[in-house]
Amino acid sequence: MALAATAAAAVTGAVSPAHAQDAAWQKKVAQLIADNFSYPRSAQVRGEEGTAKVKVTMDASGRITGVELVEATSSDILNREAEKIMTKIGSFPPPPAGVTSLVVPISWKLS
Repeated sequence: MALAATAAAAVTGAVSPAHAQDAAWQKKVAQLIADNFSYPRSAQVRGEEGTAKVKVTMDASGRITGVELVEATSSDILNREAEKIMTKIGSFPPPPAGVTSLVVPISWKLS
């Protein structure tokens, strides 16, 4: 059984016009999420798939100050894992000026 997984960060909030800097920051955030991603074995066994969206708030240093599930999958296991991924990370690189939150879609798919 092959697994496919994706995580992408969609930044929300006031973002500076320096798009190259923002893109580099988003890439670092996406890499941190990918590095901490896991597909719970119990969800795999049950054939559970889906995409959860998690809102992450942070301070100016990048320290995660809040995690909220804003769009759930049909799987309680995957929903908990989406939030757990963010708490494992703990902190992102300092965000671009004005960015205080981001919404991260995290997808689990069996293939």
